[in-house]
Amino acid sequence: MAAAGFLSLIGGAKRLVTGSARAEELFPRTRPEVDGEECTHDCDSCTIKYPRHFKVEETHPLYGNIKPWSTHVIVATSKSDWHRSVEDERGSVMEAFGRASKPSNGRLMLSASNMPTPDNTPDYSQPTSVLVLPAFTVVENVTPPAVPSLVTKYISRAPTTSDPLEPAIRLPKTISSSRSSVGDMRARPCPHSAVVLLCSHRSRDARCGQSAPLIRKELERHLRPLGLDRDLDDDRPGGVGIYFINHVGGHKYSANVLIYRRPNAFGVDNVRRADLPEGELPALSTLPPATATATATATTAGEGQPEGQPGEQPGEQPGEQAEGSEATGEAEGATAGAAQCIWLARVRPEDCENIVRYTILQGRVVKGDKQLRGGFNRTTGATSW
Repeated sequence: MAAAGFLSLIGGAKRLVTGSARAEELFPRTRPEVDGEECTHDCDSCTIKYPRHFKVEETHPLYGNIKPWSTHVIVATSKSDWHRSVEDERGSVMEAFGRASKPSNGRLMLSASNMPTPDNTPDYSQPTSVLVLPAFTVVENVTPPAVPSLVTKYISRAPTTSDPLEPAIRLPKTISSSRSSVGDMRARPCPHSAVVLLCSHRSRDARCGQSAPLIRKELERHLRPLGLDRDLDDDRPGGVGIYFINHVGGHKYSANVLIYRRPNAFGVDNVRRADLPEGELPALSTLPPATATATATATTAGEGQPEGQPGEQPGEQPGEQAEGSEATGEAEGATAGAAQCIWLARVRPEDCENIVRYTILQGRVVKGDKQLRGGFNRTTGATSW
């Protein structure tokens, strides 16, 4: 308990220095008078249990004790366990990220994932795909030699966790690399309305390898009747993709669950469930929020410099087209990307029903004092760091 009190003091001092949001300011909490009585109790139909000797740390304060990040790259590997450090995966895109220069727009969090590779095999000699967050875009045809170009030409221009949702940033549809032998990388919007990431890194801690499959199974059990269960092999727009990733820190607080949500992802963020007639469920939007059109309020990555013609990059001569312009396949529209990432820990199978009902669908936190580690909210500009 003394350690818990010390960590709480450290967290409070850190928030005073950085100006980070308090837990209750970052995301709305569920309240019975607004969200109904269901938010006050765990799932009573859950039959999945953790192994008998599954134990996690229960006393330390969780909130705010995570590293800040600006962008998050999820690499498809078609497997769910990796070397202790994924940058030690020989010949992989993760290894290449470890050797590449850092993005210019802040700290990059790198995760290997079980997202399917194009050929559905864990073969690092073949091109793969990456999911870029909070941009909510999938970049295909990525190889290790192309990673430096991906960092400088795309990730460094992508929206970050601290950027406002508006104006949206237009990113190129193609990213060239002189080092790639398989052609240009191609970017497209991620079809999901929300992405859930579960640490499954058994090589770091057996509890992560045990908890992730059980949490996914239970989340999918509640998402399936709503028509919202998805993966990257499922081309239907909308829904929720659930993927395993490597170590994110804090395995003693398993299960760690990161939930990225588009703005008002399912059209029910402001619904008061307590006001609905008994037995009635909110009407969900199963399609992702509309992609913003390219208007004067949308900003092309690299715009905004005071000198030169509109849209020119620093150092360009008038009349030259910047990388990422229409000549190289700039997207016609722009997406706002993720509005929130809600990072939970100590998640158990019986928590999953309310995590789906309130956190995934509505962006609300049910057990904030016990489970909220932090995250960001681009709607309000608040972060936990």
